[in-house]
Amino acid sequence: MFDWIPLPLYTPTYFNTLLLVALLILLHASQYDIRDRTSIDFFNITGYFLVVLIILFIGLRPISGRYFGDTSTYNQIYSLMESGQEVEIRKDFVFNYFMKFCSNFINIHGFFLLVSIIYVTPCLLFSKKYFGQYWFFAFFMFIASYSFWSYGTNGLRNGLGTAFFILGLYFYNRKRVMYIFFATGYFMHASILIPIAAFLVSGFYKNPKAYFYIWLASIPLSLAGGSAWISFFGSLGIAEDRTAGYLTDAEINLEQFSQTGFRWDFLLYSASAVFAGWYFIFKKNITDRFYIHLFGIFCISNAFWILVITAAFSNRFAYLSWFLMPAVIAYPMFRYKIWNDQYKIFALILFAYFMFTYFMNVIK
Repeated sequence: MFDWIPLPLYTPTYFNTLLLVALLILLHASQYDIRDRTSIDFFNITGYFLVVLIILFIGLRPISGRYFGDTSTYNQIYSLMESGQEVEIRKDFVFNYFMKFCSNFINIHGFFLLVSIIYVTPCLLFSKKYFGQYWFFAFFMFIASYSFWSYGTNGLRNGLGTAFFILGLYFYNRKRVMYIFFATGYFMHASILIPIAAFLVSGFYKNPKAYFYIWLASIPLSLAGGSAWISFFGSLGIAEDRTAGYLTDAEINLEQFSQTGFRWDFLLYSASAVFAGWYFIFKKNITDRFYIHLFGIFCISNAFWILVITAAFSNRFAYLSWFLMPAVIAYPMFRYKIWNDQYKIFALILFAYFMFTYFMNVIK
């Protein structure tokens, strides 16, 4: 484990390491051409090293509820399972039975390491499939995203659910396999129903303008409706009890969530991906079927979050779209020729994208 890193510095160490990598990419882009074979080889080696480091750093973190949220809760449940005590499982069946199975063979640190592998690997596979020899840059955007760290160390079930959704997208052209992974993600955490529903809707009605207008309309609807939307979705029973509780148990959750209300900063963060999709599809005429589908999933899922943005713990719903932001922003830039000096522009975009993460997690 990384016990030699003081707990207060553990999370900042992660983000400061990524800051160094982001600066390296920015500096490299100012001097070299990404198509150069030496550059590609360099970032391949750097990328694999970073994959291993991130898996180990997340998986072998110390057990601390103060610094890693639900890590201590999972540790307590795992200890009960290890001791042979009966633990009733009524929801998130894949995750809980997986935890119960692992408790027969490995300790809690081994379990968290295995969870880390499952969490990080789909991002790697997705990046390698859709970005080819430039996979490192997409992968870096995934791990440099605002909530990636927290859902690898705190909201594990949410994080694993989205990981299996990404793995499903890896098998986009093999529908049966894709839906199996979607279903697995749902039974990891029921909130994955939201991006699954967005996937189905945007796959059935293939009109990116409609997705864009849905997203735009959600902003005034949220400002006007406020708590009415929270009550409405909370009453539908579309998710398991704890997930629905993020919407309805306002007084309880307010004690645990430091900032509520209409989060304009998070809305602007989401808008960066919507703007990217709008720009690439409508201004640069990208007609890629997979990309348009991704854009639809993001817009619909993010619109749902905007409608409930004032709820305590609405960040749990924000992640159900945010986990796709790296793909929405980066995909066209490594599949199509869009600008001159495209690598330099991407490096600037990536750096700005990461700096939001760095500011919110380290500086703020």
